[in-house]
Amino acid sequence: MANDSVLNTPVVWVNKYLQSKLAGLVDIGVPFFPTTPSTLDDLTEQWVTINDERYPYGGVMATYDRLFRMNKKAFPHIKCEQIMYYFYGTTDSVTEKMVKVQETVNRALDRLDESAEEVNDWCSNRQVDLGAEGLVDCQFYFHTFKVYQLEEVRDIVDFGTARTYGGNKIIIEFDYHQMPGLTSATWSPEPKPATKIVI
Repeated sequence: MANDSVLNTPVVWVNKYLQSKLAGLVDIGVPFFPTTPSTLDDLTEQWVTINDERYPYGGVMATYDRLFRMNKKAFPHIKCEQIMYYFYGTTDSVTEKMVKVQETVNRALDRLDESAEEVNDWCSNRQVDLGAEGLVDCQFYFHTFKVYQLEEVRDIVDFGTARTYGGNKIIIEFDYHQMPGLTSATWSPEPKPATKIVI
């Protein structure tokens, strides 16, 4: 198990938590992708596997961007990040599902430290399969979560070029700290070479 893998990130755990919540409350599988695909049609499948169960693809998918926030505190180990999600409706008649997805995300993660406590508990009972990297445990302790949107509800250019039927942007901001296995506070100076190293 490679818990210190650089692929073991807070975003992985937040995405898996949201997938699980959406599967349980909306009863559809919502695939999550980083913002790299060129066409949404190529990515949609009939089934999405969540917690070893198959859920039907319900016409809603999500892409996301990870955003690091500036640490404004004097304590360096509490980190702040944002995940900007773009939830897309890729089939017609998905308006009700889009509303359910938006409300599920809001209710699950807009409770500050209460949401963090629930996510921490959920993560403590699970491992994530990172493929070639193997199974990993959560190496992050979440402090707070907030959910909000930008001023606009839809970005016509983004959603118009993606061939979708509807869409919504949601930002999730969270604070966390890494477990000791990921932090290196035990560094020591390099031994002095006889001559300086040219780089």
